[in-house]
Amino acid sequence: MAVSPPVCDFGVKAPEFILPDPDGRTFGLRDIAGARGTLVMFICNHCPYVQAVIDRISRDADQLRAHGIGSVAISSNDVAHYPQDAPDLMKLEAQKHGFTFPYLFDETQAVARQFGAQCTPDFFGYNADLELQYRGRLDSSGRSAGAPDARRELFEAMVRIAETGQGPREQIPSMGCSIKWKA
Repeated sequence: MAVSPPVCDFGVKAPEFILPDPDGRTFGLRDIAGARGTLVMFICNHCPYVQAVIDRISRDADQLRAHGIGSVAISSNDVAHYPQDAPDLMKLEAQKHGFTFPYLFDETQAVARQFGAQCTPDFFGYNADLELQYRGRLDSSGRSAGAPDARRELFEAMVRIAETGQGPREQIPSMGCSIKWKA
C-alpha cells in the first residue's frame, strides 16, 4: 500500500540521533550535517519505490555535497519480517549503488518515530540551522523510474536551501511503501 507523508512543517528542528552503520560505526546528526544543510532520507532495500530511484538518490546526495549539504540514509524497517532490509544486506546495497553517505540502521525505530517518517523513501531537508525546509519527493518517479530528464525536485530544493536557507513553499509529497513497524 502506497503511503504519502504530510506536507513540510517548516522550521521544525532536526531530532538528534546516534545510529550504527552495518559495520557498527556510529553516526550522529552532527557527524553528517553539512555546513549549508542536511538531507535525512528514510529508505530501505526492498521497497520498489526506493529501488526505482536509488541511483538518483545516490547521484543527488553525491552532487549536493559540493553545495555544502551533508546526507544520510536510514533504514527503520522491522527486519524480523523483512529480512532483505537487514544490515548485512544494507551494506551490499550501499556498495552496489555507490553511496558516498552513511546508510544507518534504526533497529528500535525510535529515530523514524522522532522524525515522523512515514514511508520509504521519505526525505527531510534541513537548512544550516537544522530547521526543516523540505519534505517533498525526489522527482516524479513512482514504483518505476520517471523520465531520465524528470525535474530534480529534491536536488533543486536542497540547492536553494544551501543558497538561501529557505525551501520552496510548493512541495509535492514523496510516495512509497509504509515503514514496516514492529508489532
